[in-house]
Amino acid sequence: MQDGRNFADRFLVSAVIPTRGRPDLLFCAVRSALRQTWRHLEVIVVLDGHDAETEARLTVLPDPRLRILILPEPSGGSIARNAGVRAARGEWIAFLDDDDEWLPDKIERQMRAVRGTSAWFPVVSCRLIARSPVASRVLPLRVYDSSQPIADYLFCRDGLADPGGLLQTSTLLASRELLLAIPFQDGLPMHQDWDWIIRVAAHQGVSIIMLPKPLSIWRVDDTRATVSRGCDWQFSLAWIRYIRTLISGRAFSSFVAIQCVWRARASHASLRGRLAILYAFLFEGRPDGRSLFHFLVFGLMPARLRAVLRDRFRRSAKSPAAMPGLSLAWTHKPGHAALHKSSL
Repeated sequence: MQDGRNFADRFLVSAVIPTRGRPDLLFCAVRSALRQTWRHLEVIVVLDGHDAETEARLTVLPDPRLRILILPEPSGGSIARNAGVRAARGEWIAFLDDDDEWLPDKIERQMRAVRGTSAWFPVVSCRLIARSPVASRVLPLRVYDSSQPIADYLFCRDGLADPGGLLQTSTLLASRELLLAIPFQDGLPMHQDWDWIIRVAAHQGVSIIMLPKPLSIWRVDDTRATVSRGCDWQFSLAWIRYIRTLISGRAFSSFVAIQCVWRARASHASLRGRLAILYAFLFEGRPDGRSLFHFLVFGLMPARLRAVLRDRFRRSAKSPAAMPGLSLAWTHKPGHAALHKSSL
């Protein structure tokens, strides 16, 4: 058994940060990565197209562990992340969005979890601190464990105060080998993290681990425009249909009831569009009482009233205690080939 020092010296972790046009936020993200207690680290900033202002901003961080990779033209977050993975020297990859930050011991705690599991391909996540201009709270409320499939955890909610499960990109750490075998899907303007985690969890040998301690800071609810807040319900419906064979009918209907319905309402979708969503909810998935409740709430209740009620329920609800230790979940879906460890 190796001691902690030898273990830390043996494995290089590569932090991959895709970015475009947000130099000030990026500076905070990079600084949080360079301040990790896990010292055997490199930080790869992937500029999604030439960005002179961002390049200049990074020159004030003369750290030899910092590398800059410039893509020839803007290509999107998935391509930028995949390019960072290919360029990485580390055996382990940790992703960080350019508007998020890590707490100092994030990588060290996740690598301890890697050391403590016998899984061939562990994917380690953690809880996070969702920080808005007016408040901060720890998410997700429910720590992921093996009691339900990953898509059910992400999409099925218990009530109006439940924001659902969360495996946000800036919390993820996985082996470079796994990410080369199953890269992020190109061409997805939204749902990139959901898409990757659902596809990777379908393979034998992959273990999803969530640490109960919040180790990342996720900036939310400000005035910045992001693609994930877009109102393209057609894309969301097409995407969930695309991965339908990997998820349960219950997860499918729950996703449609929330993600497709609110986007359709916000974009003032036509009657034909709303009927298409209703058909998918009823006949392509497996709706239950909770998903029907969310379909009606997101479809009929004004957004402002929904937000007021949601905040009231959250204030009155007692937050669950963090689960001690680690939660491991093995997934096995027939029809998907097992991943095999290569000889390193």
